[in-house]
Amino acid sequence: MRKHKPKKRDILPDPKFGDTVVTKFVNNLMYSGKKSLAYEIFYGALDRIEDKMKKDDPSVNGLEIFKKALANVTPGVEVKSRRVGGATFQVPTEVRPERKMALGMKWLINFSRRRNERNMTDRLAAEFMAAAKGEGAAVKRKDDTHRMAEANKAFSHFRF
Repeated sequence: MRKHKPKKRDILPDPKFGDTVVTKFVNNLMYSGKKSLAYEIFYGALDRIEDKMKKDDPSVNGLEIFKKALANVTPGVEVKSRRVGGATFQVPTEVRPERKMALGMKWLINFSRRRNERNMTDRLAAEFMAAAKGEGAAVKRKDDTHRMAEANKAFSHFRF
């Protein structure tokens, strides 16, 4: 780039938990600038998780389930296409921490939108619980990404 990189903007913590990760997730969840609705959906999902899991463990916290789900979904490596001499290779590369978080959030949101529950709150809650257990479509996507990187380890010397 010819000019300097734009500086990173500070993200304010969310009003309920005071956590910037929650704000980033809600910003990804939001449609058409409807942030209050996105917060309502997210907090409702955490409440549903607490209601469903109170039977098994009364000390369960919805935010902890969300953090555990996000940790289970964040990828460590990914593959990037690299063209070398007319052939395209899938080169495994490590993922930057900010991109790890962004990919995990986007996968959770996209796969929860594809679920069959009644409303988005239920879908998000179900995807969080499945991801926290190590199941669900978002965790499968992470495993597929890792598997693809492992299969193409031979081309890691093409790293850029």
